[in-house]
Amino acid sequence: MLKLILIGLKDLKIMFRDRAALTFMLLAPFLLTVGLGFVTGRFSGGSSGLSDIPVVLVNLDKAELGDALVAAFESEDLSTLVAPTEADSPAAAYRLIDEDQAAAAVIIPAGFTESIIPTQEMLDAENYNPDPVKIEVYANPGSPTSAGVIKAIVDEFLSRVEEGRITGVTAMLGIPGIENMPSGQVEELARSMFENADTGAELASTTGIALKKAQQGADAVVFDPLAYMAPGMALMFLMYTVSYGGRSILAERAQGTLPRLMISPTTSTQILGGKVFGIFLTGVAQVGILILASTLFFGVKWGDPLGLVVLILAAVFGATGWGLLLTAIGRSQGQVGTLGTAIMLIFGILGGTFISLDMLPPFVRLFSKITPNAWGMDGFITLALGGGLPQLAEPITALLVMGALLFVVSAFLFRRTNVMQR
Repeated sequence: MLKLILIGLKDLKIMFRDRAALTFMLLAPFLLTVGLGFVTGRFSGGSSGLSDIPVVLVNLDKAELGDALVAAFESEDLSTLVAPTEADSPAAAYRLIDEDQAAAAVIIPAGFTESIIPTQEMLDAENYNPDPVKIEVYANPGSPTSAGVIKAIVDEFLSRVEEGRITGVTAMLGIPGIENMPSGQVEELARSMFENADTGAELASTTGIALKKAQQGADAVVFDPLAYMAPGMALMFLMYTVSYGGRSILAERAQGTLPRLMISPTTSTQILGGKVFGIFLTGVAQVGILILASTLFFGVKWGDPLGLVVLILAAVFGATGWGLLLTAIGRSQGQVGTLGTAIMLIFGILGGTFISLDMLPPFVRLFSKITPNAWGMDGFITLALGGGLPQLAEPITALLVMGALLFVVSAFLFRRTNVMQR
């Protein structure tokens, strides 16, 4: 273990002595973030971030949960962030978006509440396969950041409602004889679990939609566009860092350093583990420095510090898996460098660095889930909206699973290509 750590620390020192690498790892994403900040008006007019985002609400549900989502958007907690208006039909909402009068429209379909509240049929999990009733977020292509904020609020609302539904079904299944109860009685029991949903503001606060306060009694913190741009750039250039670290393995093999190390009393597992640990440490240092810089220089507030640290570690872990895979399939430093640059740009686009994922087709949004960028952006936006570690469970889990799978595949390929042979 000590040898593994020493190899990793050695590679970290070498990386931070390379001025060209440091320029690409730290200076380039920092300057791009600053540039985007000026383009979006973040540094002009004394603006502290996004506020009064125009959003159109169409509530066709007219029931507890539909009313609760509308009330959440109209609650005092979000009063400085969004400026909601209501429309009678989806067509009217689409027209307002097309006329550039709103950043996004939220369409709550009829039957949304009925699809969430447990019924007698829902308790038969094996035979119950309902058609999903989905809330639609219609985004304005001209306001990708604002539309992304609206989508994040809706996603957070839905995740909390789904947690409540699962908890309710589980609790109901534990009631003796519930399978023999009349359907009306089961539905009445289920509705009692959502009896406070129509208060809207209460549901908003319990679902984590309410933005955290910077200080007790202070106004709610508005969403800062740099909380979207800074992690986007950091995650995109992270792919360069992990591919650069992978190239170092092939470089040392070509220069003869790696074979000399392998004839020492050090196993190939320790050497490879140390190299991977070095890549991981470098990635953590890079993302950590950029996120810290966004706080120190731009005043971006990330909320829960524990959630921020765990998210950074998980994002770098997932990206390191991709860097190791590129090293395993590349035959030379040049191939790994070319693949790394291509992956960096492709993942940047798919992950939402340059354009909001809401503006892309559904199959592209689904495909983006293979990137650490998309999951990382999801987590950082959640933090910027006031979420904490519990709300980061999904992106963190996805990043850890991604990294673990890529490590297994890479280890198999390393054995086949004999990269770590003496």
